[in-house]
Amino acid sequence: MALELKQSLKLSQQLVMTPQLQQAIKLLQLNRLELAQQCRNELMENPILEESFEFQDEMTKSDDQEQRREKLEDRTTKELDPQSGSGTEDINWENYLNSQSSRPVERGFREHNSEQTSFEANLTRHTSLFDHLQWQLQLTKLSDEETLIGNEIIGNLDESGYFKGSLYDIASRLKVSDHKVHKVLEHIQRFDPVGVGARNLQECLLLQIRHLEQNHLVSRIILHHMLELEKRQYKKIAKSLNASQEEIIEAVKFIQKLDPKPGRQFYDESMQYITPDIYVYMVNDEPVIAQNEDGLPKLRVSNYYQSFLRGEKVNEQTKEYIQDKLRSAIWLIRSIHQRQRTIYKVTESIVKIQREFLDKGVSSLKPMVLKDVAEDIGMHESTVSRVTTNKYVHTPQGIFELKFFFNSSIKRLHGSDMASEAVKEKIRAIVASENQKKPYSDQELVELLRQSNIDIARRTVAKYREMLGIESSTKRKNALV
Repeated sequence: MALELKQSLKLSQQLVMTPQLQQAIKLLQLNRLELAQQCRNELMENPILEESFEFQDEMTKSDDQEQRREKLEDRTTKELDPQSGSGTEDINWENYLNSQSSRPVERGFREHNSEQTSFEANLTRHTSLFDHLQWQLQLTKLSDEETLIGNEIIGNLDESGYFKGSLYDIASRLKVSDHKVHKVLEHIQRFDPVGVGARNLQECLLLQIRHLEQNHLVSRIILHHMLELEKRQYKKIAKSLNASQEEIIEAVKFIQKLDPKPGRQFYDESMQYITPDIYVYMVNDEPVIAQNEDGLPKLRVSNYYQSFLRGEKVNEQTKEYIQDKLRSAIWLIRSIHQRQRTIYKVTESIVKIQREFLDKGVSSLKPMVLKDVAEDIGMHESTVSRVTTNKYVHTPQGIFELKFFFNSSIKRLHGSDMASEAVKEKIRAIVASENQKKPYSDQELVELLRQSNIDIARRTVAKYREMLGIESSTKRKNALV
């Protein structure tokens, strides 16, 4: 068998993700708060970057939206584009720095004022459930092994205080017995708040009952009649426990005072504000789109470092370091501008398709999928998906996540299809106006929707009702008892 060498040509396609492209994709999927934090991190890590405090900018003038976008694109292209689009060749630093030379040189520090209290010194952090339980665990006389198990258990609690992990998995991971893990869990269940560490609602209520040393009747109701308690079948419970209905009702009143989510008191809901990424206003009956730039650091390249690159005594190592940081800063600024332009284009397309929503509300939403917007703006569906995730828009109808406007279609008996969100809104309105003593069943909701030219199955109605947080007709009726 003879060996021989041959040369051959092979043509293939390969997708290469450059660091710059990876950075652009990462910034695109960040929400507004995450983007602001990312900018602050870059300001700390890259000495070339600094925050601009110029309040006069051509973007804030009363130009129309198309002119604003064109100015942003022109500024990005002229000032920030490297000579090579690949980002692998050297940037013409001299031309770039000369274009910035009109700005005064600013040093990257300010004099320290000992009399002025720092901003960080005035901040306080809300105590989380994890911190509160960790503090109690440290004060408990447990062995090092038991403390390690306790940390694992606390780390598997959700915001409501329920244990959502697996005792078996913790035992296997730490190589201890299941019995020891269970004993530590029981110990944590005696921590404050009472009921924390429970694995379900029944156990949570029982932990609180035992702590309060309540009567045996309350415990028996929770242990054996949770389903009847949920359905408010008090007569059935009284008969089963050989008690009067009055006694059952008194016991139920006490159970209703218990906290089904003991951990929520440590969940700071007051801090869960939604800040829109973009605004849609109606001016002379026409939508006007404006991006929210408040709170986002305006980044620019520090002029202080121009002297280093222009200086004759700069060694090659220093020059290479500054060039690397300068290249990184320019790509970051460019990626942020690209992100803002993409969000604007996607919102503009959504507003064009969902124009009736701005005037009439949710009931006028049209069926729309990612492909509709992607084809309209000439981008890939994955890009549209990243843009619309965790991004919020302020409209005349309220604040909505951009993903809210993408809905599946529901067939009508006559005419064009309608959006699923519009159907949900219709169900909500029907239930809100029903006779509370005789609420509509899911089948009756189907018939009422058909009268409104909406063809929908009963199981779909049930699914939408549950998504809206509306209980079944039986529970809505029993709620009046």
